[in-house]
Amino acid sequence: MQASIELNPDPAVAARVRYLLRLGDTCLILGQRLSEWCGRAPVLEEDIALTNIALDLIGQARAVLTHAGAVDGRGHDEDRLAFLRDERDYVNPTLVELPNSGRPGDRRGRDFGFTVVRNAMVSTLLRLLWERLESSTDAELAAIAGKAVKEARYHEQHSTDWLVRLGDGTEESKARCQAALAQLWLYTPELFERDAIDDAAAGIGLGPRWADLRDPWLAAMRAALDEAGLAMPPETRFRSTGRQGVHSEHMGYLLAEMQHLQRAYPGGVW
Repeated sequence: MQASIELNPDPAVAARVRYLLRLGDTCLILGQRLSEWCGRAPVLEEDIALTNIALDLIGQARAVLTHAGAVDGRGHDEDRLAFLRDERDYVNPTLVELPNSGRPGDRRGRDFGFTVVRNAMVSTLLRLLWERLESSTDAELAAIAGKAVKEARYHEQHSTDWLVRLGDGTEESKARCQAALAQLWLYTPELFERDAIDDAAAGIGLGPRWADLRDPWLAAMRAALDEAGLAMPPETRFRSTGRQGVHSEHMGYLLAEMQHLQRAYPGGVW
């Protein structure tokens, strides 16, 4: 098995790279999770839609990881960054790595309501983030954001439409969405934790602090939940730590599957 790759040790460069990796890893890991729905969605049209959203997210991840590799300056392309880092080197929020079932220990099950709620939460966050990144001082990142924001707006509309449909549907669909909200909401405070990485990015105009997106995100989510007839859960003291590289028990299984071919056949290409 190949060793994990090493990134640039220069603090200024490392802060820029880590900010980019947070965004790229978020898209990559959620795209991997959504790809597990391929051939298994409740209706054919949604099977295609979820697969296309997964492809959009992986495309965004490729663009951001490629740029992160260029900023790092050590010759790492998107494939090396995606497939040859160890678990502690990924800095996505824990929210996106949770299994689609929403049930601890059930890595293969799927709950459509859980997926809809998570997609609504993450797509809203990404839309807000991409909108602000369009004015980044990093011209390449701004260009990536210009394309990605259009996809994120569609993802948000698609997921919130389903959220309203399920929340205003049967007793079971409403109950499943409310249960998913209660579980997923535990992981939302992590999204908006302020730290030195975000401060450094904001200081040079690379991108916004994720903490600064909290109020508009809450406003957008409240509007969607009100329309769906769902109650916004209260915030708790629980804090997940995926953005710091400390992940849930699910991340290792996800990476084992995602990285298997590249680890088993180093340097393999199509």
